[in-house]
Order: sequence, then structure tokens, then C-alpha cells
Amino acid sequence: MCSIMGVKGKQLSLEEIRQALAATTSRGPDKERIEEFPEAVLGFQRLSIMDLTCSGMQPFRLSECAAVCNGEIYGFRPIKESLREKGYSFSSESDCEVILPLYKEYGVEMFQMLGSEFALLLYDGSTGDLIAARDPIGIRPLYYGEDAFGEMAFASEPKALLPLCRTIRPFPPGCYWRQGEFHQYLDVTEAAGERSPAAAADLETVCDGIRERLTASVEARMDADAPLGFLLSGGLDSSLVCGISAKLTDKPIRTFAIGMDTDPIDLKYAKTAADYIGADHTAFTMTRDEVIAAVPEVVKLLGTWDITTIRASIGMYLCCRKIRETTDIRVLMTGEISDELFGYKYTDFAPSAEAFQQESQKRIREIHMYDVLRADRCISVNSMEGRVPFGDTAFVQYVMGINPAMKQNTYGMGKYLLRHAFEGTGILPDEILWREKAAFSDAVGHSMVDDLKEHVESLYSDAAFEAGAARYDYCRPFTKESLWYRDLFEAAYPGQAKMIQDFWMPNKTWDGCAVDDPSARVLSNYGASGE
Repeated sequence: MCSIMGVKGKQLSLEEIRQALAATTSRGPDKERIEEFPEAVLGFQRLSIMDLTCSGMQPFRLSECAAVCNGEIYGFRPIKESLREKGYSFSSESDCEVILPLYKEYGVEMFQMLGSEFALLLYDGSTGDLIAARDPIGIRPLYYGEDAFGEMAFASEPKALLPLCRTIRPFPPGCYWRQGEFHQYLDVTEAAGERSPAAAADLETVCDGIRERLTASVEARMDADAPLGFLLSGGLDSSLVCGISAKLTDKPIRTFAIGMDTDPIDLKYAKTAADYIGADHTAFTMTRDEVIAAVPEVVKLLGTWDITTIRASIGMYLCCRKIRETTDIRVLMTGEISDELFGYKYTDFAPSAEAFQQESQKRIREIHMYDVLRADRCISVNSMEGRVPFGDTAFVQYVMGINPAMKQNTYGMGKYLLRHAFEGTGILPDEILWREKAAFSDAVGHSMVDDLKEHVESLYSDAAFEAGAARYDYCRPFTKESLWYRDLFEAAYPGQAKMIQDFWMPNKTWDGCAVDDPSARVLSNYGASGE
């Protein structure tokens, strides 16, 4: 991860910008640079991943233009070669150095060429424009607001904008901003209809396409000059990423898992998967006291009050902290975004294929505020970079183009297409490939959520809860646990609750989904998921 910041105009002092940027130093602890331009200021904090030398430091410059980018431009080497043929030269081995030559050649059309994981700010000195853009899923974070002088300010995290802006909002994924307006350059949730290679394909052809594209995505994300590791929960998604990676390299990959010290459901499955693929595996445990103590810090680093996101972040944050403290790992591969594409436990209740597709589209459009936010912050606050193979643009577009009736769970097993795509490949053992889905906040150990609920009973009486919840009109807390999170959020981000769309909950308009807790274990079809 790196941290970027940019301000249109030059009313703010460099010291004000430097102090604001200091809030995100953990994202880019290696080196910092702030540069002034005639009509903008750009700031960059670096975590060295590609080209570990000083040559890879940003902002990059090309004639009258400059850019800072938090991202990975996968496949940048052939792009560089094609640009060299056009007369461009390069001074580093950094993937992000291709951005300015691409802008010179293609203008804002280049954003569709940058792939799946980037947030950038580009100053065009020929026009005085400051341009901002974010990847189609929102895997890399970007926020914006107006400073006290009415100028736009951008940063990787909202905490960097708190001293400068009254209102902070997440930058919309798949969009760029220029001259005061947002423009959408790509909506990956819109199926390509008959143009999609998956639209009219049969089951086996669809599964072949899933396997080929996911494998290609994983392979692209294994390209790093810094040490690479893998988060392995023992569930299907992270296990597939690890299994594919193990097949693509001759050396054992390094995998990491975490669970409660009393009932860690995931740890045994993570070990099974790790042993099968021959990984160099490390398992961590966490205690009730560690969980409770971590909550205020987790809310602060996330910038959310959402129950699901906070619960699922606790284990991930503690796992990443332990990885940072005990290893030299700087890049972590994760399994996020599979559920949004292939279905949750609750999407088994979707009343129609169309409803399933609409729910998937909604979740993908909003995921930058939930699971993607969780992965980014838990990893970056520990000065590492997260990579998300399931978020690959080509992969997402392919899966979104599959006939939704084929994605519905009519097979007696959720995510059947993804499982069947790797059936018989030897990538994973059957007990992992066909393991029932378990939510991460439960799978680290059911006791974790129980401990959180027990703790908040000591914080709020029934009367205190009623009075406390009534203070909030927007997305009012509806449990003592959610009130605790909201109170912690407001202390860290006063008045910024609208950065988050809503509580992440199953679709309550569907039969079987009108529940009062986001955990999958409250659903009637949870079954053996937690065993």
C-alpha cells in the first residue's frame, strides 16, 4: 500500500497538508514527498513493492504533468514495451511509471487500461487540471471533500481529510473527476448481454472460463519485488487463491491463519488446506481480551460503524499485525469479492434469478464500503499491501455476464460454479473445495461474536441504549453492539457517518432474510457451516 493526497489550488499551506498526510504514514512508511505545482499540491507516502530503489519514488513527472498512484498496474511490462516503441523512456522498474505516458497518448481513456487496483491523482500543467480516478471495484481507497477555501481535496483515507474538510465522501469506483465533475468510465456490474462470452455458454464452458480467468488473475498478482504471503482462512475463496498460487510456483508459499484460543473453527481447515498444498503455514490465536481491546482501534482504522465489517475486521487486523511483527512479508493475497459474485448463504433465498443478479450488482457497487474497505485497512495499517484476485476486472465482468439462473443455488451447495470449476484439478482437497460457507467473524470462533455481545451489555443498560440510539437519525443503531461501534466512530470521525451507505445485512425483503443480526448463523440454512 501507499498513500496519496492532492489538493486543487494552493490556499492551504504545505505544513497543513503535511500534517494531514501524516495521519496515513502506516500506508507508506518508507518515504514521503510533497510537491507544489502551479495550481495543485500532490503528496505521496511510499511502501516499496515494485522497484525497491529510489527510482520508484513518486510523484512521477513527464514534461508538464505529474502523478501519484496507490496501486498495481498488472501487466505493465508489455505496456512499457509498447510505449517505448512510441518513443517514451523510463527511469525505474515501477509499474506506475506508465501512467503519464498513457495519459499523453490516450487522455482520460487510459483509465480503462489500468486494470483492477488503483487510485491516482494526476496534475496536467498544460490545462491546470487536477484529475482523480479510482479502479472499477474500489479496491484501492480514495476519498474527497472541499477544503475551507472551496477547493477539492483528495486522500487515500478519510482521516487525512478530517483536518481539512467539513464533509468527506468515498470517491465512486469506476469514475474519474475533472473540472468539478465525476464521469463514469466503467461499470463492471453491468452484464455485457449477448456480447458476454459467458451469456449463452453451458455449465462446463462457463466453469472453464471461471477457472482460466481466476488462474490468470492470481498469476498476475504474484508479481512483486517484496516478500509475498497469503491469508488462508480454510474457506473456499482464500484456499483457492492459495492452491492456485502453490501450483504456479516451485517454492512453498507462506500462509497465515487466525482463530480464537477456545473454538477456532477455521484453524483446522486452514491447516488441512496448507498441508495439502505444501505451504509454509503459520497459525495465530487471539483471546477475548485481545478482541475487546482491539475494537476501538479497528473502528478508527476502518472509518466505519457497520457491524459486519467491524466484526470481520478484528481477526484480520490482529492476524496482519502478528504477520507484520514476526515476518518480512509486505504483500498479502486475499479472497475477498467471491461472495458478492457467486452468492452468500442468504442469497439462497433469492426469489428469482433477476433478484439474485440485482443483489449481486448492489453488493459489487457497494463493496468498497464493506469487505474491500476491511481488507485494505487491516492490511495497510500494518504497512503491507493487499491484492485481491477475485476483484480482477476481467474476472468480475465475466462472472457478471453469466446467466444468473446458473449462479443461483439450485445444486444443494452454494458457489457451485466456482467449486465445480476446480473440481478434479487437484488444486484443493474435496473437504475444502466442498466445505460449507462460514462467515469469517464466526469461523474464527463463535465465541468472538458472543464475547462482543456480552461486553456491550456491561457498557449500556437498556435505558442507556434507547437514549444513545436516539441521538442518531442516520442509520440508527439497533443493538447495543451497533451503538458501541457508532459511538466509537463518531468520536473518531465526527459527523461523517454518511461515508457508509447502510448496515450490511441480508436483503430483508426476501422470505427467510428478515433477521436482526448480519451473521450467517442466524439464517435457517446455516446448517453445518460452523462445524
